[in-house]
Amino acid sequence: MGFFTIFRIVMLALSVTFSVIVAGLSADLISLTEEYYNLYFTFAALGIATAGLTIFTIPVMLMVDFIRRGAFTSMILVELIWFFILWVLWVATAGEAVTAANTYFPQGCIYADYPLVNQACHEIQAVEAFSFLAFFVLLGYTIVLLVFACIAASRGNLPWFSSVKETSFLAPASMAPPTQAMGQYPGAQPQYTAPVQPQYSPVSPQTQPYYSPHPGQPQSIPV
Repeated sequence: MGFFTIFRIVMLALSVTFSVIVAGLSADLISLTEEYYNLYFTFAALGIATAGLTIFTIPVMLMVDFIRRGAFTSMILVELIWFFILWVLWVATAGEAVTAANTYFPQGCIYADYPLVNQACHEIQAVEAFSFLAFFVLLGYTIVLLVFACIAASRGNLPWFSSVKETSFLAPASMAPPTQAMGQYPGAQPQYTAPVQPQYSPVSPQTQPYYSPHPGQPQSIPV
């Protein structure tokens, strides 16, 4: 298991832990305000929705990536898009919590004589803090993953459609094999054609008759 895989598991486990805390605080805050004031804060509902998405999707993505290779949810491109959506939702939750705290408790949690009001104030601050923590964790992981993926892509490895555990982000650049000229193959010995020697057929001497000066006695001489 590589360093980046361990880093990924730790960061995503932290985001799930913070999500569970935010979900519990938001649910208690909604129950409190609905019971005594017949209202609920927008950030509390948004916090439950965002925490629910985080708690449901991230463990599923990790388990699918562990069990099955090549799953759609394990692609680096899918992770970048989905975690971008999650950290946007988390920063929106934290921003709404800051607005509610400044609106309803501008001087802080100073209502010691009203324990329920003070409890609501502390829960708002806790939701705000853990929402920011979840935002920073997911944002940091997304940035690191994007940087490493860009490094791998610049070396010609193209990691976008592979999973994190199958990608070697710092692998050396892949070199293309040199092109061979037509008719040449690696490992083949050069072929040479022996020069063709001209063939000569020996000419047998032919005999030509000639006539002897003495009639009746033909003779022949070789040519």
